Amino acid sequence: MRVLYAIQGTGNGHISRARDIVPILQDKVSLDLLVSGIQADVSLPYPVRYQLKGAGFIFGKSGGVDLLKTYQKADTRRLLKDIRNLPVQEYDLVINDFEPVSAWAAYFNKVPSVSLSHQSAILNKNAPQPKKKDPVGKAILKNYAPTDKSFGFHFAEFDKNIFTPVVRQQLRQAEVRNLGHYTVYLPAFDDAKIIKRLKGLKGVLWQVFSKHTKSVYQDGNVSISPVNNEAFIQSLTTCEGILCGAGFETPAEALFLRKKVVVIPMKNQYEQHCNAAALEALGVPVLSNFKKKQISKLEQWLEKDEVVEVNYPDITEEVIDLVLNRVEA
Repeated sequence: MRVLYAIQGTGNGHISRARDIVPILQDKVSLDLLVSGIQADVSLPYPVRYQLKGAGFIFGKSGGVDLLKTYQKADTRRLLKDIRNLPVQEYDLVINDFEPVSAWAAYFNKVPSVSLSHQSAILNKNAPQPKKKDPVGKAILKNYAPTDKSFGFHFAEFDKNIFTPVVRQQLRQAEVRNLGHYTVYLPAFDDAKIIKRLKGLKGVLWQVFSKHTKSVYQDGNVSISPVNNEAFIQSLTTCEGILCGAGFETPAEALFLRKKVVVIPMKNQYEQHCNAAALEALGVPVLSNFKKKQISKLEQWLEKDEVVEVNYPDITEEVIDLVLNRVEA
C-alpha cells in the first residue's frame, strides 16, 4: 500500500508526534511524507518528499494568534496551486495530521483519506467543549483539513476512536527527576511580558523557552533560551512543574511525566480553549490570561504539590494497525 503521511508544520506538536509514528508506518507501508506550514522548532529526521507552505497561523506576542501577520503571510493562490499539483492519485491512502493541502487534494481527487490528529478528537461530540461558544472557530477547525474517516488523540479516551496521547519514546525512556525549577513554554507571549510576570514570584527559578529570542540570557530568577528540542526535554524531565499554553503535546507529555501543569489558552485559538476545557475536567488549573490579576492563581498552584494522575500507555502501533485495517476493510 502506498501511503502519504501529511503533517501540519505550524507548532511543534504535530512534528513531535510524527517522529514516533513515521518509523511504525515505514515498517508497514510504502511511505512518503508531506509537511506544510511554518513556525515549528522541532525537525523531522526523515526524508520529506513534499515541503509546502500550507496555511498556518502566526503566533503573536500578546497571548494569541497574530491575525494581521497570519493574513499578510497567507498565499491563497499558492495554496490552491499546491492543492491542484499534489499528485495524490499516486497513493492508495492519505493519512492526515491536520494538513490542508493533502486533505483538499484527496477530497477533489476522491483518494481515500483519514485524519490521525488531535483536532479530529476535539471535534468529537463527546469531547469537552469550552463554555464560551465559538461557531467560527469550530467551523474553521472542521473544514480546514476534511477527511473521510477520523481517528484522534486527546487527554483521555472520551469516545471510541479517541486514544490517549502519543508520548515520544525520547520521553518514555528519559530519567525523570525534580531539580526544583519550573519550565515555561508560552510562544504567544513576548519575553518582556513573561519576565515581568515571573520575576515577581521570588524564590522560584523559571526556565523559559522562547520563540522570540536567538540567544540565552538571564533576568533575575528567569532564564530565557531559544526553543531547542534537547534542552527543552532536559528542562521538562527535571522540573517541578510547567507553565505552558493549552496546546496538546506539551501538557500531555508533562502529565505523563507526573509534573504539575498550569495552562494559559491562546486568544483567538478555538482548539486551545477546547484543550483547556478538557484539562480543567481532569483537574489541571487554567489561567484565563496572563494579566496581573491571574498571578494569585499562579501562586496557589506553586504552593500545591498536586499532580493529576493519567495513564498513557504506549499504544501507537496498535492505533496505526487499527487505522490501516479499518481503511482496508
